[in-house]
Amino acid sequence: MSATPVMIELSAVAMALKDGEVCALTARSGADHQTGLPFGPFDADAHRTFELALRDFVTAQTGLRLGYVEQLYTFGDAGRDTPLARVEGRAPANRLVSVGYLALAPQAADVSIAGAAWRPWATFFPYEDWRHGRPDLVDAVIGPALMAWAGKDAARQSRAESLFALNGRAAWRDEWVLDRYELLYEAGLTPEAARDRGGVAPIEAADALGAVMVSDHRRILATGLGRLRGKLRYRPVIFDMMPETFTLLHLQKAVEAVTGQLVHKQNFRRGVERAGLVERTGQMETATGGRPAELFRRNEAVEGSALGLSLPILR
Repeated sequence: MSATPVMIELSAVAMALKDGEVCALTARSGADHQTGLPFGPFDADAHRTFELALRDFVTAQTGLRLGYVEQLYTFGDAGRDTPLARVEGRAPANRLVSVGYLALAPQAADVSIAGAAWRPWATFFPYEDWRHGRPDLVDAVIGPALMAWAGKDAARQSRAESLFALNGRAAWRDEWVLDRYELLYEAGLTPEAARDRGGVAPIEAADALGAVMVSDHRRILATGLGRLRGKLRYRPVIFDMMPETFTLLHLQKAVEAVTGQLVHKQNFRRGVERAGLVERTGQMETATGGRPAELFRRNEAVEGSALGLSLPILR
């Protein structure tokens, strides 16, 4: 019996701050120019390593040269009800394995290729943004749709209530981005589910749950956002997205833009300074429109031993 040929696709989740929002780098692909992540197939004859191939794809499709990258996850599940990796809008004849990478940048550098853009993550996952309070669509659209799908199945009910904090007892866990997206897919509420199953997603869900992406790219983006949110708690990766100097308010807003939640201002500042994660520059920021604010820089001397940021989330 001959082995099934496998194609390996590499995708980049490059994220940076732009106009106060955490944005993902996107590109247009396929005959219909749909939005996706920068990606391409790994060619063992042409590429020495996955990472070098990925860097080439990103530069060719967006004009951007990546800095530090780390591997996110390898999606190659067979038999699971998850978004399908696809080529040119069609399921591949052979097995397609997606390998995702995460890259963080201190600024959203201009992209020079047509169709490339920095787009806020909330464009794709609007229900993940709780900075203005609990999103209405969680209770108006997502909750009822998931409960109708769950029916009398206690396990399904429990997953929905826990992941989307539906019952008033479960707390919203910002790092569970992938779990929530995969549940919506499994329940048939996303456009990708309709695409993969040859059906039609409910109109209200398709309109409300975020912009669709090619292939399994929204799944990979969910993985990247969840990884970034989770890492804040055990490694101060937010500084990889900050300019050389910044105010503590700027740092706070950046953290809130990543987590999609507000933090307690004074407790956040005390935690950052108590952990020694920042040091004073002796300079002031005067372009704030109000009182001059003190400028800080990251304290690289303590980052290796730091446990991450204290996130006093406002409930």
